[in-house]
Amino acid sequence: MDKVIITINRQFCSGGNYVGKKLAEKLDIPFYDKELVNLAAKEAGYAESAFEKVDEVATNSLLYSLIMGVHNSAQAGMMPDNDKLFNIQADIIRKAANEGSCVVLGRCSNYILREEKKLVRVFLKADEDFKKARYEKVYGKPEKATIEEVIAKTDKKRSSYYKFYTGNRWEDIENYDLVINTSKIGFDNTVDYIIDYINKMN
Repeated sequence: MDKVIITINRQFCSGGNYVGKKLAEKLDIPFYDKELVNLAAKEAGYAESAFEKVDEVATNSLLYSLIMGVHNSAQAGMMPDNDKLFNIQADIIRKAANEGSCVVLGRCSNYILREEKKLVRVFLKADEDFKKARYEKVYGKPEKATIEEVIAKTDKKRSSYYKFYTGNRWEDIENYDLVINTSKIGFDNTVDYIIDYINKMN
């Protein structure tokens, strides 16, 4: 298979992690999700838990971004954790893509890697009842909010993060090649559908 980069943005509880892992397994290529937090924390000399708190969370601080090709030790020392994490992850995402095919989950990867020659940008969504049922199955009942509120808050956070670091709307279909409703065809069929799309690409 020729080099291909697949980025997956996803609504909360639409199966993004499952689809990403299965896709990477079937294609026998690396999958990057929480690993990016681990690598970023290690590179910055932080505890992993410190970066997990700001993962995919936007700030109102001045943006120093590797996306714009700006990175040096003096700037890194000035950045808050959110921006520092984003910058380091952006660098790691680029390095991963340079090394070969991979699947990257979230973290503005479709924007960061927009210059890649063979890039498949996927957005996963699902019906509300499906997402609620999946949340309860995976996480149980939330203590201080309804499932609907937790899902809505998580998606709002992801949307704000994407807007802050890219200037684009997270849910805008123009940012993606494939928009798939996983509640209609299931996770495994979604994986097969993406692979079929890749195989038919010129």
